[in-house]
Amino acid sequence: MTTFRLRAAHPGLGNVQTLTRARLIDAPHAVDIELTDAVITDIRPAGSRPAAGEPIDLDGRVVMPGLWDHHVHFTLWSITSKRVDLTAAQSAAETATLIGHAAREHRDGPLVGVGFRDALWIDRPTAELLDAVVRDIPVVLMSADLHAVWLNTAALRRFGFTSDHGGLLTEDAAFAVQGQLDEIPESVSDVWADEAARAAAARGVTGITDMEMAWNKDVWERRTQEGCTHLRVSFGIYAQHLERAIEERLQSGFIVPHTHGLVSVGPFKVITDGSLNTRTAYCDDLYSGGDSGNGKLNIQPADLTSLMSSATSAGIDCAVHAIGDQANALALTAYEESGASGTIEHAQLMRPGDVSRMAQLGIAASVQPEHAMDDREIADAYWRGRTERSFMMRSFLDEGVRLAFGSDAPVAPLDPWAAVAAAVSRARDGKDPWHAEQSIGTREALAASVPNGRLTPRIGDTADLAILDDDPCEASAEQLRAMTVGGTILNGRWTHRAL
Repeated sequence: MTTFRLRAAHPGLGNVQTLTRARLIDAPHAVDIELTDAVITDIRPAGSRPAAGEPIDLDGRVVMPGLWDHHVHFTLWSITSKRVDLTAAQSAAETATLIGHAAREHRDGPLVGVGFRDALWIDRPTAELLDAVVRDIPVVLMSADLHAVWLNTAALRRFGFTSDHGGLLTEDAAFAVQGQLDEIPESVSDVWADEAARAAAARGVTGITDMEMAWNKDVWERRTQEGCTHLRVSFGIYAQHLERAIEERLQSGFIVPHTHGLVSVGPFKVITDGSLNTRTAYCDDLYSGGDSGNGKLNIQPADLTSLMSSATSAGIDCAVHAIGDQANALALTAYEESGASGTIEHAQLMRPGDVSRMAQLGIAASVQPEHAMDDREIADAYWRGRTERSFMMRSFLDEGVRLAFGSDAPVAPLDPWAAVAAAVSRARDGKDPWHAEQSIGTREALAASVPNGRLTPRIGDTADLAILDDDPCEASAEQLRAMTVGGTILNGRWTHRAL
């Protein structure tokens, strides 16, 4: 039974509002929640005292801490809706047809599509196939996992590649092309980012960890100063910017001045291997079928340890991208040798014993449950006989590894309710649960979607809150995906209100 600590109201402190007749998760009785400026100053039984300041009747809606997406590529996500959606394409030929139709309306610059998944296609993506439908303008198609791009000949020439590449580029070459595509005028990209931030707030999101491959400090300073204030942002730092971050004495958790207290320094991000769809995730065993080998290592172990040691000495946490089981094992060794703290991003395929090793090192698993739903058929095809060791959310929790959920948007939509539903049900689109033994409970999934794992706000907490029309702990997977958010409060300020 929950006990509420009463505290007297504080007249004259500032802006006061009271959320009346609210419900808290696992609490039997309605409460009134008093907010003074950006802080929760009282939680008391509903109606036990007149509401201070502005009363807002929640009529039994559930209040929980605001949700957090722990892995987003925010600029890429914000511009995704402006590009050709290829997620429904089932073959290279079908993709080319979609691009041919889109080219009829295209005017300026490269024609860009997003979201193709070629791992199970029976035909291969080639420059010639795109040339047959669009020859005179560059075409750049980004894979759903962001680890590959598919170009026509005009695009190969524009970005400095020869036709020897065949049109499909992976890993560093793909990232280089994507980086040039993102050179959109700030006046445009900032508007799109603000739109995306407002949409995230409408899903109860109050914060993100932005893993965009950019010097994000300047980006978010500018955006917040220009009014994009719907989210807290913890930004990642990549190897090409690590020395600059150290010179500026940035440390994880440091609040960047002049950002309304919303922008903070996040982790040092390093990508050790590729992805499952691109067959570049670095594994112990060969991929089943085809000639993909066992994946690709993007950084040598000694270099990984050296970079992580430098970041750790400067007070910067680490976030290590590792998907294949060998990449995860090497990442854990680097954590052990460098003494770093932080996360493994994705942690999709693990060696037996490495989950407990991860727990012993205190490394959190920053995972994206919706990826399991997107990749289940690909995993069954290419990781045959190993899928019981993939997307091991139940095993992580049972071994004492902390979970932190994200979307990796635009790889999956920036919607924490999709992640929660996927983690709980291990199913989507009417399919049977995939490795149901790795499903987790709703409360566990929600705990992985809020900053500190607590589902109940407390007196003294910063007023970052999500207001839900229904109790998520009583919802089915379908209801979780469609969860209605009545309001979102950030720092005591409404960023979304549909009450």
